[in-house]
Amino acid sequence: MAFKKALKQRRGGGELIHHSDRGVQYCSGLYQSLHARYGVKCSMTDGYDCYQNALAERVNGILKGELLLQSPQDLAQAREMVREAVDIYNVERPHHALKYRTPDAVHRGF
Repeated sequence: MAFKKALKQRRGGGELIHHSDRGVQYCSGLYQSLHARYGVKCSMTDGYDCYQNALAERVNGILKGELLLQSPQDLAQAREMVREAVDIYNVERPHHALKYRTPDAVHRGF
């Protein structure tokens, strides 16, 4: 779902790279063929070393520590909580590294 959303919102014609760990879902033939179909280059860590994927680990930590403040009662609520947390992170939360702009604003060129 996030992959397809990223493709729809993509601007420009530059190379698109998807970086991940070596989780089984990312190594599956189905997922790899999806990348090939849309011309997306795959990049993966060398092994199971969280330091090679430090940015993703930091984002996950922010989502867990700051935005997911209660335990979901069921899967539907968990999905909604994650969706809201990602929206807050991308659209509402200014980032120091982005000169106090949101990732969404940077992506849209504002």
